[in-house]
Amino acid sequence: MSRLGMIFPGQGAQSVGMLAALAERYPVVAETYAEASDALGYDMAALIKEGPADRLDQTEFTQPALVAAGVAVWRVWQSRNGRTPEFLAGHSLGEYTALVAAEALDFGDALRLTQMRGKAMQNAVAPGEGAMAAVIGLEDDAVREVCKAAEQSHAGDALVVSAANFNAPLQVVIAGHAEAVATASRLAKEKGAKLVKPLAVSVPSHCALMQPAAERLQSHLLEIPLRQPKLTVLHNVDAQPREDVDGIRKALVRQLAQSVLWADTIRTMRAANCALFLECGPGKVLTGLNKRIDKSATSLALSDAESLRQALSATEEQQ
Repeated sequence: MSRLGMIFPGQGAQSVGMLAALAERYPVVAETYAEASDALGYDMAALIKEGPADRLDQTEFTQPALVAAGVAVWRVWQSRNGRTPEFLAGHSLGEYTALVAAEALDFGDALRLTQMRGKAMQNAVAPGEGAMAAVIGLEDDAVREVCKAAEQSHAGDALVVSAANFNAPLQVVIAGHAEAVATASRLAKEKGAKLVKPLAVSVPSHCALMQPAAERLQSHLLEIPLRQPKLTVLHNVDAQPREDVDGIRKALVRQLAQSVLWADTIRTMRAANCALFLECGPGKVLTGLNKRIDKSATSLALSDAESLRQALSATEEQQ
């Protein structure tokens, strides 16, 4: 029997009113939001349902909101006796949701930890100093080359830019100082990129500028009780699992200032006979990426009742 992978989205998947269709049918969604509200001290349900969008998009609110949304969908899946996945993985922030699903991290701790993580990321770089851009149409090594060339051209100013997310073949996100990102973007176009799109983000994630935030995260993680995961979680930094608590902590710290190897993560699961992937959270971003990574695999999102029904049927057919 082929294996099942459950994947959890990261920042960018949020929207005001997310999971409204599921919430209407499954009370566990509202229960999860209420639990999140108690843990964080503000009305999570109201923020998700009503916004305002600019507040939901602030990273210290976005991160715990997406953890809550992902856990809510996971609980809906469990309430329907959905098949237990052999693999879990999350894109960037989604890795925390995956660890909650694997029972390595308590839900309340994950919410408080990601709120702190969001604040630390925001404080690590002054407004306007950092930037990110999506590079479409260049091979991974070519993107690495343009980033290196851009850094060399700004060596006197000690500016940095690097590949932040290897999301899919010919789809890489770069991050760093805004000026260096602009230079790398120009060089990428000159090298033949089909599109270079600046991203509307306030924080340049997964690059060296996040090292101060990673250090703050490291100190907070020492105070968070972690357990050996009950399900296999693949980590962003190397697309490999960790079975020990210390290894999980180190992987989460490294993740913040290093590249997200999402395409490699999906390939690792495919190589282990994982043929079906379920996106557990709002939106369909990861489902779209997976189709670019491996067209032979099936990917379904669980963001509404109909997609949930399709996923339950698909997993039954596999058995």
